[in-house]
Amino acid sequence: MSRILAIDPGDVRIGLAISDPTGTISRPLKVISHQSRLQDAKRIIEEAQEHSVEKIIVGLALDNEGNIGPQGRKALRLVKVLQDLTRLPVETWDESGSSMAVSQKGRKKQPIDAKAAAFILQEYLNAKETS
Repeated sequence: MSRILAIDPGDVRIGLAISDPTGTISRPLKVISHQSRLQDAKRIIEEAQEHSVEKIIVGLALDNEGNIGPQGRKALRLVKVLQDLTRLPVETWDESGSSMAVSQKGRKKQPIDAKAAAFILQEYLNAKETS
């Protein structure tokens, strides 16, 4: 397996996380400030290239019934721009509850966006390991 980059998209900040080379463990990478969808996508792709990732996972917010809401639609628009700008595979993964799960574990003063991305990525890695 190879490195995977995960994204927790937000209106103000975007959390990034990366897997280890074996695709087993995720870790927070960084938080970038949202500028525009195109600028965000370009910065995400730069990070992907810098860290030699082979796949990008974008957190997709779903409601309790599994429907895509406004935040999910924003994430899908980011996915589309990423797909237009890179040949890397870009997939979505249900991020429901990731920020809440991480905020309950960590300090509230520190931005949780990269931790939420790491949570999303770890769930993705765990699911792929069992399938």
